[in-house]
Amino acid sequence: MSVLVSAHTKQLPALVSAAGDRASYRFVEFFTAHIRNPHTRRAYAGAVGDFCEWLERQGLPSIGVVSSLHVACYIEQLGGEVSAPTVKQHLAAIHSLFDWLARGGVLPFNPASAVRGPRHAVKRGKTPVLAPEEARQLLDAIDVSKPAGLRDRALIGLMVYSFARIGAAVTMKVEDVYVQQQRLWIRLHEKRGKRHEMPCHHNLEAYLRAYIWGCGLADDAKGFLFRTIGRGTGRLTKTPLPQANAYAMIRRRATAVAIETKIGNHTFRATGITAYLRNGGTLEKAAAMASHASTRTTQLYDRRQEEASLDEVERVLI
Repeated sequence: MSVLVSAHTKQLPALVSAAGDRASYRFVEFFTAHIRNPHTRRAYAGAVGDFCEWLERQGLPSIGVVSSLHVACYIEQLGGEVSAPTVKQHLAAIHSLFDWLARGGVLPFNPASAVRGPRHAVKRGKTPVLAPEEARQLLDAIDVSKPAGLRDRALIGLMVYSFARIGAAVTMKVEDVYVQQQRLWIRLHEKRGKRHEMPCHHNLEAYLRAYIWGCGLADDAKGFLFRTIGRGTGRLTKTPLPQANAYAMIRRRATAVAIETKIGNHTFRATGITAYLRNGGTLEKAAAMASHASTRTTQLYDRRQEEASLDEVERVLI
């Protein structure tokens, strides 16, 4: 069960409250001031909440008496219940929290610093990928005579041609699409406040121009670029399009053209990167375009090896 933490609530784990006011303050400060990404905050809150409940079941009176042995035992037990990536995420949350408490003088040292998580190496991502002709079919099938169609084509095109994350796409403002050097550019606000700018592929430029000017968004520079559609009106609202709505739209569009692959928002990022690499692009350039800190992350989106495997399977001529 997740522990709920905010600047205005006293719903703290009993172990934290028992450690005193300083511990309670640093605990709340960790989740409100130190962890800025809402997704990370939610994941870390769940992990820390589970750990605190486990400590209470072991009879510990305060978070101030937690040792490396406690952390190690918990991680060992957790390894038998959930996947290695989940264990590593939980350990990262616990390590980060205790490091924050130790730096704040609540603890003499970080008891999680000596604990190692399970080995886990990922060489290929799990995100479903479309063949280029499937992506082309999906885009061409969208009815762009209405605002919803113009919006959906522009959003999918953005993710395919710029490798944009859905989280960065749905937070874009109209002013994040701009002209530079006689070409349309986009500005994406990535994780940890990083700003990423790049020119548009000519197809994406056409999609964005048709959407922005066709739906009258050009004069609303501070408004959200991708918006919900008003119920019963068919018109764009001022409300930003939630990721869940984008996913539902993508599934609906895929079903309409009989694409059986269970695609999601991230599919288009992987599809674009794979197509780029297949056509002579380099891993280093792909990483820069995708705003990846390391090419190792970009490699997870490269599915060219799957095509080679399929060719080899077809050699079994029986």
